[in-house]
Amino acid sequence: MLSTTPDRARIDLSAIPSVIPNLIGGRDLLPAESRLFSKIDPATGGEICKVARSTAADVRVAVERARQAQPAWAATTVVKRGEILRRIAILMQEHRAAIADLVSRETGKSRKDALGETDAAIEMGFFVAGEGRRFYGQTTTSAVPNKSAMIVRQPLGVAGLIIAANTPIANVAWKAFPALLCGNAAILKAAEDTPLSAWAFGVLAHEAGVPEGVYATVHGFGEEAGAPLVEHPDVAIVSFTGSCDVGRYIAETAGRRLAKTCLELGGKNPLIVCDDADLANAVTWTLGSAFSNAGQRCAAGSRIIVFDGVYDRFKAMLMEAVGRLKVGTADTDDFGPVINEEQMTNMLAAVARAKASGAAVLTGGQRLTGASYGGGFFVAPTLIEDVRPQDEISRSELFGPITCLYRVSTFDEAIALANDSPFGLTASIHTQSLNRAMTFLARIQSGVAVVNGGTYGSEPHLPFGGLRQSGNGWREAGTQALDVYSDLKTIYINHNPNAV
Repeated sequence: MLSTTPDRARIDLSAIPSVIPNLIGGRDLLPAESRLFSKIDPATGGEICKVARSTAADVRVAVERARQAQPAWAATTVVKRGEILRRIAILMQEHRAAIADLVSRETGKSRKDALGETDAAIEMGFFVAGEGRRFYGQTTTSAVPNKSAMIVRQPLGVAGLIIAANTPIANVAWKAFPALLCGNAAILKAAEDTPLSAWAFGVLAHEAGVPEGVYATVHGFGEEAGAPLVEHPDVAIVSFTGSCDVGRYIAETAGRRLAKTCLELGGKNPLIVCDDADLANAVTWTLGSAFSNAGQRCAAGSRIIVFDGVYDRFKAMLMEAVGRLKVGTADTDDFGPVINEEQMTNMLAAVARAKASGAAVLTGGQRLTGASYGGGFFVAPTLIEDVRPQDEISRSELFGPITCLYRVSTFDEAIALANDSPFGLTASIHTQSLNRAMTFLARIQSGVAVVNGGTYGSEPHLPFGGLRQSGNGWREAGTQALDVYSDLKTIYINHNPNAV
């Protein structure tokens, strides 16, 4: 493999390399077969740079280096590991503007939104670093005299981290920080659509003092680089954020060798608007849930369930608000392009199929073209009604700025419809009734539930995840992420008072 390691002391994250390399064993490396692919700008359709197109050979090298480096990293105290992670977070603060520029460039989102995402990643770093001083186990009693019992955490080994492109630097932080704190070596397979932020994180991790081999970044396509990471016998855990189909493959493949998996998959999240809701507030949160980040959120509000008594008024207010949305890459715009042309084509085809099945497209449903959009992958904010619960568009995650309206007569009907989904990630209700709110919280089948807010908006100290096809039960973020990346060891200590 050809080394492309620069002088780290002069790293400038604002200068995008012409070729984004892998980071393996503390060195920047081109792939073994020297193959590259083009990173396309979703806002223009033009090429930004070339990226390493890794294969199983590159993954094998990364895993071997990680396997060799991991025992010494695990033997480092967790407090020391936390200090190194804190240095990464500090470096991210110092390079905040440059990281946000990379996120904005590779995703097409506004710089304002990219700064917010970068800040969330930094906060995740500081939170996890602090857990180095709170790496709690448990002490308890034994039924046997002169016997003590305790439970401590132990690392798993090599962690394979596979992320999505929607919030790239935050996605890196959610997985890399807790995986490293727990004493694992970590190999990140970056999303092929967002290699820039993953490259930047690797640069800063190296500068912060993460030992060589302990953290690696491998670029490439899922079938060529992600699959070998999942299949490798020395990868103890695979943590994945992405589609249900890929999640099923990972569960099956890793399950054959009894490897641990953490799967954060899709959502088809309901937002209920009751007849006593503050409709203006409900409209505001519907816009954010459905259209922010171009709808590219697993927590996007894609099913808006509205009581019959306020349906027409709410629809009129929502239509007016959607009509005011601005699509583009500027800070004054509400959202930008979707991440690639294939995703855009697929979601527009799903809208066309829904329309052919009898749904009414109230607004949107097409690609935005013209001088201001160029060759970018911009989709108009799309609002659909007359959709049945069993229709494809009601049950499939589209991951774009598309949402559907449903009319219900009663509270019970609203809850039943909200729960009638293969997913169970997030849910929201808008009501002024404490009784309705509390009953909703008790009956909704989701991993996250919100009253008078949106379906999205996670915080670093709280767990996030869902039920059914939204995941396999583990939670990332919060202290619960430590449960993902560590295992428990029960310890018994016997002593003899007569030998004192």
